[in-house]
Amino acid sequence: MVRNLLLITIVIFFLQGPFNLIPRFALYPFLSNYFIPFQLVTYIFLHGGLGHIFSNMFGLVMFGPMLERVWGPSRFLVFYLITGIGAGLIHNGINYYEVMKMEKAANVYLMDPTASNLSTFTSENEHLLSQRFTMEFLDKFDKDPNNPDYIQLGKKFVRDQIDQYLNNPNLGTVGASGALFGIMAAFALLFPNTELLFLFFPIPIKAKYFVLLYGIYEYYSGIHRTEGDNVAHFAHLGGMLFGFILVKLWGTNRQRFY
Repeated sequence: MVRNLLLITIVIFFLQGPFNLIPRFALYPFLSNYFIPFQLVTYIFLHGGLGHIFSNMFGLVMFGPMLERVWGPSRFLVFYLITGIGAGLIHNGINYYEVMKMEKAANVYLMDPTASNLSTFTSENEHLLSQRFTMEFLDKFDKDPNNPDYIQLGKKFVRDQIDQYLNNPNLGTVGASGALFGIMAAFALLFPNTELLFLFFPIPIKAKYFVLLYGIYEYYSGIHRTEGDNVAHFAHLGGMLFGFILVKLWGTNRQRFY
């Protein structure tokens, strides 16, 4: 099954450009005009570039075979899909919360169009915006609060930012990272003391510690998102969460842990 998933994903990667698959099969926010429920599955098999697909498929090949030996191919496939779907649900759930927060700040400005409320909208949603006002403009607006041009520009800005966040065909989420993080979580639970050695971290580290540290990093990166960070950190955490739940539900049925 690991081999089949690897081949299917690689084939789709080379087809997604010529057949323009991403605008329809990537995962878009629940409130987006582009959202279709089947995207919770199809986004798993799309990727954003060679580096993206290489890292995910490398992880699949590295951790997947041992899990497939424990569960068998059918259960491994179920696990892969459920953790991928779960990651998408968590990611879109966070998106939904962010959109609600964004719309609330937008409504505050639309009801009371001041430079202060416009600045609040910008600062509270900074990592979601495709553009920003300069401090020079905000200073001019603050000094001339009744200027109709400034007010209308601000209204157009907040509406456009929400629409671009929801309905930009280039902002769909793609990748098997959520499923991969689910696989990593399962590996750490079933083989906690297996030592891993990575090229970028040439010191042996037990699987349970590696996955724990990676999870902490993803949580920190999701909370303290930097400008230009387009990684779906909460999707990764969602995959880990669903992976943890599935392993606990299924049980290990094993006496030895490596």
